[in-house]
Amino acid sequence: MSIWGKVVGGAAGFALGGPLGALLGAVAGHVYDSNKRAPAETSADPTKQIGFTIAVIALGAKLAKADGVVTEDEIRAFRRVFKVAPEEMKNVARIFNLARKSVDGYEPYARQVAGMFADNPVVLEELLGCLFYIAQADGTVADAELDYLQNVARIFGFSDADFARQRAEHIGPDSADPYTVLGIPHDTADDEVKSAYRKLVREHHPDTLIAQGMPEEFIEVANDKLAAINAAYDKVAAQRGLK
Repeated sequence: MSIWGKVVGGAAGFALGGPLGALLGAVAGHVYDSNKRAPAETSADPTKQIGFTIAVIALGAKLAKADGVVTEDEIRAFRRVFKVAPEEMKNVARIFNLARKSVDGYEPYARQVAGMFADNPVVLEELLGCLFYIAQADGTVADAELDYLQNVARIFGFSDADFARQRAEHIGPDSADPYTVLGIPHDTADDEVKSAYRKLVREHHPDTLIAQGMPEEFIEVANDKLAAINAAYDKVAAQRGLK
């Protein structure tokens, strides 16, 4: 069953709790369909999968109005990130609009999902990647949006250096410093360059992320990140003549 089937059809069976659970509960009367089956058991924690999904909806909705304007490009990007089936879009839109119109801040959502994935920071990095994708939708990332993204990154426990690396991966990959993308200094030894690259590839492999709780529906964003890592390594390898 897709993550949308779990959210729409079986969310009541999971104790998500907190502000994310409250957001989902506020629309539960609309999205719950008693004809839908409860989600099948999977190796990944369904509560984490649902938490990740609702967090991207809520944080994406808050990001979309961070610069004061919610554009159609941002809405379309949101839909691309989520891989939402047409018949499920109305339910997802209800959650998005409720979060966007709420006077509550984004921080409680960010703190809750940070706690859920405290042992899996790579999953949080992928969530931040989803937000970068939405921020870039209208062709430019406003200062207010960058401030928002950096604040979310800090709540997630990332350092400013971590954020610089993530920003380089997502904004202007062709002109980004490949060493920044790989998270290593320019004087790193060749063997350590290879080691850092292999570590990033292992951490961001889709199978690894799914096992840690990221829903399969977000794999396209993970693949984009992996492509940025590979492109950065290829540049460094070409510069150094690495095999």
